[in-house]
Amino acid sequence: MSNDKPTPPAPAAPRLRLPGFVRDEQIGLGDLVTRAASAVGVRPCGGCTERAVALNRWVAFGRRPAK
Repeated sequence: MSNDKPTPPAPAAPRLRLPGFVRDEQIGLGDLVTRAASAVGVRPCGGCTERAVALNRWVAFGRRPAK
């Protein structure tokens, strides 16, 4: 017997609205942490990139969609 069940698509990251914090583009939590760390002088490593990708899938910040 084979367990060839289709894998469900990954859910979209929840979007949080933070007025005045994010410009027009959407930004993930991993990108936000990367920018903050770079601003204080922390150099990214290979693990940092993997964590940023995982955090980007978890939460995204952006403007409220236009009505």
